[in-house]
Amino acid sequence: MKFFFSYLKQRKKSIVVFILFSVIFLCSFMLYGVPAGAVVYPALLCAFFGAAFMLYDFGSVKRKHKTLEELYKCTENITDSFPAAVTIDDADYQEIINLLVEEEKQRNTAMNIKYSDMVDYYTLWAHQIKTPIAAMKLNLQNYDTEMARIISEDLFRIEQYVEMVLVFLRLDSDYTDYVIKVTSLDDIIKSAVKKFASQFIRRKINLEYKALDVNVLTDEKWLSFVIEQVLSNALKYTKSGGICIFLESPETLCVKDTGIGIAPEDLPRIFEKGFTGYNGREDKKASGIGLYLCKRICNNLGHNISADSALGKGTEIRIDLSRESIEIE
Repeated sequence: MKFFFSYLKQRKKSIVVFILFSVIFLCSFMLYGVPAGAVVYPALLCAFFGAAFMLYDFGSVKRKHKTLEELYKCTENITDSFPAAVTIDDADYQEIINLLVEEEKQRNTAMNIKYSDMVDYYTLWAHQIKTPIAAMKLNLQNYDTEMARIISEDLFRIEQYVEMVLVFLRLDSDYTDYVIKVTSLDDIIKSAVKKFASQFIRRKINLEYKALDVNVLTDEKWLSFVIEQVLSNALKYTKSGGICIFLESPETLCVKDTGIGIAPEDLPRIFEKGFTGYNGREDKKASGIGLYLCKRICNNLGHNISADSALGKGTEIRIDLSRESIEIE
């Protein structure tokens, strides 16, 4: 009904002109003394054919409207599905839209080329910078001093930041290298814990972890990155106490620490891009990217990541690794 009233509003000029002409003819015939029946009958006949034409036109406009509504859902080749132009205005509008679509395609192509060049550059930079980092780590192995251990940890953090850059670039690339298969969760956790072993020892942070004896359907490399980021955050904000890694039924991996915790008002936003919250203001090095990447990766893998925390009592990160369906490579 709303569309019908819109149609009447669109055709109001034609309707007003038709009524005006009918009134003129009626008045003219009556002034010449033509019998009323001879005047009313042609008027009704004209009104009938006018109404029939209006119904036909209404149906045509409605079909055209439905076709255009379907085009709202199209993202490519939208101009190929345009309904045939009936009026000069239709043809003009379609020509304008064709020009705008072509300009948009050219603009997107130029932006994609620039973005691809930028991704290639930063990817190359990230891979190249790994070489001097590895060389410095090898050189430091010859020195068993407190300073050497501190520098090694700093190099490890730099290596993490470089890996975060690569992950960030890969997430928005046109291709993915996900290899989904049944993987031992213990193997992934042990590998991650081994990387942080020196930090656990030097900072005297207890680790509570027992073999979980469970296999999960996931991508080993990407899930490893998520677990490493969670462990890195736990170590960063835990000054004393310990970190506990355990499994909740059926396949929810939990990493719980006794750190400074997260403010209640910050908790709903910790997975947002660039959000650092109260802890980020205290730790000026926080980027707000780590947990954002974890969330994106878990979404891509079909997992769910959540957090529970209280100020001064620590934080628990939960990664639900169960999923109903998946395409195995």
